[in-house]
Amino acid sequence: MAQSSSDTAKKVIKIDVSSDSVCPWCFVGKKNLDKALALSKDQYDFEIKWHPFLLNPSASIEGVNKKEYYKSKFGSRADPMHARMAEIIFVANSGSSLESHRLILFAGKQGLDKQHNLVEELMNGYFTQGKFIGDRDFLLESARKVGIEGAAEYLDDPNNGLQEVKEELGKYSANISGVPHYVINGKHQLSGGQPAEVFLRAFQVAAK
Repeated sequence: MAQSSSDTAKKVIKIDVSSDSVCPWCFVGKKNLDKALALSKDQYDFEIKWHPFLLNPSASIEGVNKKEYYKSKFGSRADPMHARMAEIIFVANSGSSLESHRLILFAGKQGLDKQHNLVEELMNGYFTQGKFIGDRDFLLESARKVGIEGAAEYLDDPNNGLQEVKEELGKYSANISGVPHYVINGKHQLSGGQPAEVFLRAFQVAAK
């Protein structure tokens, strides 16, 4: 007997990710999430939406040395963190990620796939190429690579998207203590740079 379209249709997994562009565990978590997505793309359709989180709300626009920042932020955990992520080049500066969050939310209005790809470009550039997260040229180049239109005009006005970022911070960051944080299908929650296998199990549970 042939299966009906309702039998063969893939279930949709919706994932809300709270993340900061300068968070090393968010970078690790995204890599593992992407691996899980690739392994299960034949089973599910995914809708992934990224939400802002500010690890350091008072970070300067000019930036500080990245190693010094992680040392002050993570203390004794900084050295083993570096060891676990040996592929990441800790060079250049770390600073306010607010502009990246404005751009990420703007990208989401042009498609969640574009938003997801932009997060990859930003994190990859910041962590593996030593790009400064607040550099306008880097932000615009990342936007261009993933096909986001109107990014320059949008970023030119510092008020564009600012209120939306604040609202998202209030809605999604208020009840979590750290990132990355994932909410799957509105109820199943995960935190930290989880391995792909954990995501795969969470997809199975959420799809039931």
